[in-house]
Amino acid sequence: MSAVLVVNSGSSSLKYQLIDAASEEALASGLVERIGEESGHIRHRGPGGTAERSLPIPDHTAGFRAMLELFASEGPSLEENPLVAVGHRVVHGGKRFFEPTIVTPLVEINIEDLSDLAPLHNPANLQGIRAAKTAFPEVPHVAVFDTAFHQTLPPAAYTYAIDADLAEKHRVRRYGFHGTSHKFVSEAAADFLGRPLGELKQIVLHLGNGASACAVDGGRSVETSMGMTPLEGLVMGTRSGDLDPAVLLHLSRRAGLDTDALDELLNRRSGLLGLAGRGDMRDVRRAADGGDPAARLALDAVAHRIKHYIGAYTALLGGLDVLVFTAGVGENDARLRAEALEGLGILGLRLDQERNASPSGEARVISSDDSAVTVLVIPTNEELEIARQAVQAVSGGN
Repeated sequence: MSAVLVVNSGSSSLKYQLIDAASEEALASGLVERIGEESGHIRHRGPGGTAERSLPIPDHTAGFRAMLELFASEGPSLEENPLVAVGHRVVHGGKRFFEPTIVTPLVEINIEDLSDLAPLHNPANLQGIRAAKTAFPEVPHVAVFDTAFHQTLPPAAYTYAIDADLAEKHRVRRYGFHGTSHKFVSEAAADFLGRPLGELKQIVLHLGNGASACAVDGGRSVETSMGMTPLEGLVMGTRSGDLDPAVLLHLSRRAGLDTDALDELLNRRSGLLGLAGRGDMRDVRRAADGGDPAARLALDAVAHRIKHYIGAYTALLGGLDVLVFTAGVGENDARLRAEALEGLGILGLRLDQERNASPSGEARVISSDDSAVTVLVIPTNEELEIARQAVQAVSGGN
């Protein structure tokens, strides 16, 4: 048996999953938290259950050592499941990376150079890569970029209408994110329906604390709601989504907010949190059910924005075959799905209310039999997609 270790490294955390390369079964998973703090914590779920440890974890290299100790003591054995690759999630690949890429010193330099486009993510992703290479020096390491799936966007979709020379100099354009999820889900939808991916016009709605929409034509991303950063688009847990740029100028002039304060406002104090005082959709839903008008407005704004993108993307695609809900909110919030699709019968979208309301962790159809568009819920699995792409990279694309 051989396996792929999938790593998602944050500035103070390290998520990992061990996936069997042949069966695609998850063999183990874990989370290293509070890296660099006085006391760190690691939770490892293996064949024998869950094991937890609290210990100093000064950096990511120490985090990998703690992880390896738990693999040795709790299993599964990495000797019996030798690694064929370590797959790393990297948030921003700019326009340089459009496929899974084996990590070389030059690739590391490029990831670092792109950090100004994702200052909260790329440096942490790079820390994880370097620590993992120390832990597994003989294993190929593969970077899988959130932005790569969207490299098929046409120029009219990725170009912002600002001074062209300035945009080129400072790499200002739409890049898109959640690419591993959009790719996995659009392909899984075609498999579930038993239809060729190349024939389908799809809209994938990745709805979680971060949220994005993607128009997928024949398996290719042709438009997506997130932009140069993950801030643009849908209303999210703490991010504003679409906003008139003049709002920033107004707040700078009238409220005295500098660039750091505006960044904090739009990324961490907006979205559901800004509208309803709660960043978790479940908490907002409970507050709205209790009669809180601010929470009700927040939910209406979320559904309104989703509906806006469904209509726009249906027009861009020239029709729609499949609409897919995925990620934590998309997979579990039946009421939001119904609210977002209300009134869209004109586009051929008709929910079956009973199917939509039935909880399930499986892929399923939630549209009515007479719906012109098939509406699905497909659980996403970004770790598996990263593992698949890592295997693809080390096997030369075969």
